[in-house]
Amino acid sequence: MSLKIYNVLDGKKEDFVPLEEGKVKMYACGITVSGDAHIGHAYQAVIFDTIRKYLRASGYDVTYVRNYTDVDDKIIINSRKKGVDPIEFAEHYIEKTNKEMDELGLEPPTIQSRATECIPDMIDFISKLIDKGHAYATPEGNVYFRVSSFPEYGKLSHQQIDENMVGVRKDIEPGKEDDRDFALWKAAGKDEIYWESPWGKGRPGWHIECSTMSMKYLGETLDIHGGGKDLRFPHHENEVAQSESLTGKLFSRFWMHNGLVKINGQKMSKSLGNGILLEDLLKQYNPDVIKMTMLLNNYKSDLNVVDGLFENSEEQIYMFYKLMLLVDKIKGDLTPDKESEEYKEVHDNFVEAMDNDFNTSAAISHLFTYATQINKAVNSKNYQRAVNYVGGIVDNYEILGLFQQEPKQVVDQIKNKYLSAIDLSIEEINKLIEERIQYKYQKNYEEADRIRNILVEKGIVINDRGQEVDWDINLGVLKK
Repeated sequence: MSLKIYNVLDGKKEDFVPLEEGKVKMYACGITVSGDAHIGHAYQAVIFDTIRKYLRASGYDVTYVRNYTDVDDKIIINSRKKGVDPIEFAEHYIEKTNKEMDELGLEPPTIQSRATECIPDMIDFISKLIDKGHAYATPEGNVYFRVSSFPEYGKLSHQQIDENMVGVRKDIEPGKEDDRDFALWKAAGKDEIYWESPWGKGRPGWHIECSTMSMKYLGETLDIHGGGKDLRFPHHENEVAQSESLTGKLFSRFWMHNGLVKINGQKMSKSLGNGILLEDLLKQYNPDVIKMTMLLNNYKSDLNVVDGLFENSEEQIYMFYKLMLLVDKIKGDLTPDKESEEYKEVHDNFVEAMDNDFNTSAAISHLFTYATQINKAVNSKNYQRAVNYVGGIVDNYEILGLFQQEPKQVVDQIKNKYLSAIDLSIEEINKLIEERIQYKYQKNYEEADRIRNILVEKGIVINDRGQEVDWDINLGVLKK
């Protein structure tokens, strides 16, 4: 099976064939750094990081460009509130976001572009559109794209222009020929940051940024252009119009849009106060937990964050890392046999899922079958079989950013997190277990059961193994 991708432009799954054999040019619209990165930014970044990694694992040389919009109205407004320069303000949040994405375990893009680094390129782009009759400048110093000059406008969103556009009254934006036209260059307001241009002091419009940056680093036609589905119109539609008007060529062969993040069924918004910052997610959950939660969702679908969503993934991650830790302890000198039936099963199932439009949900669902097989292999002392399965998981699921950490570290981290939440230390647990052992030795089973019940109620599971006793946490109890 060859890789198939759902192409938003054509509205169907298509065989992926890049423009240049063996190479993929991919661009994803990044973050406007007007504040802290949130879960929606992380969702998009995780998805396209996964796509890049799978394409690379499939043998392609991938150039992945992701941008930062580091100048816009919100950045200017928020920087004024803090009394700092807008460029300095944006730089702070770029550095902070990069640090958080790194903590999440995402690779930086091949090229991380910033809008302010490409202003001369944007001015040149706009000037050429004016020369071709696709754009016009106004006496006020603004430049607009002439939508009527591009007959195919609307082909990406598959809707008529009038159905999409609310329109802006001409007396609000003097000089516009048509309400549908959009800004390529905006005249600077009083005391606003600006750059010199043939049309006066100003700054670029939002849409021109991504067209310019993607074409600067990847050429006139991309293999894949991606971003959140909220960008499909008008942002991506406008990118198509201005780019193809300039070059006369197809701008991107494949368009991919990820779903949005909702909180209990509602769209995230500052007015509702229901946003989740990436910084806070990382404080609460291991990166594997965050990524598994996101990748259990189909990338095209909205991620609905309901109570218990991350905790369910945390329980699964804890279980898998415990299993990995168990195999690690018993494997001795055994190493994964990549020609084995078990290793090939993991690899083949993974490829089949990912070749079907990056179906990470299906890929993750296979893990539960493998867990059952690993447990059976351990119980039957077929340790090589268990090692082969674990090796296949580690090697293949690296593409999803999962199971690359030291198992004991993850197990201890999650265990300690919940012990802290119930205000119970490992020393206290061991002391209670020792007391229980003494009571059992004295045949005082009533007291032994009382201690066991105390621990069970707190989410501590006691395992009697002959003369040995060990314990674990029951996340099903503790997460409630």
